[in-house]
Amino acid sequence: MSAELIAILAVGVAVAGLVLNGQRASRAETAEVKREIADVRREIAELKREMGELRERMAKLEGLLEGLREAISGRRDAA
Repeated sequence: MSAELIAILAVGVAVAGLVLNGQRASRAETAEVKREIADVRREIAELKREMGELRERMAKLEGLLEGLREAISGRRDAA
């Protein structure tokens, strides 16, 4: 084997090593991003649930206030 062929093969092996290492790092980052996206989706679902609960509680309070207003004034307002 000539020196040029050995040099070409050595460069090829080095480049292949760098490419494979970069792909491995990229896969690790992709997995981390997927985990973070899943966490964000869980947090959004929790916020939606909490907002629904608050909506129900607020509707209950509105009903109570409407009843109180009717009891105080003795009449119903036209909605």
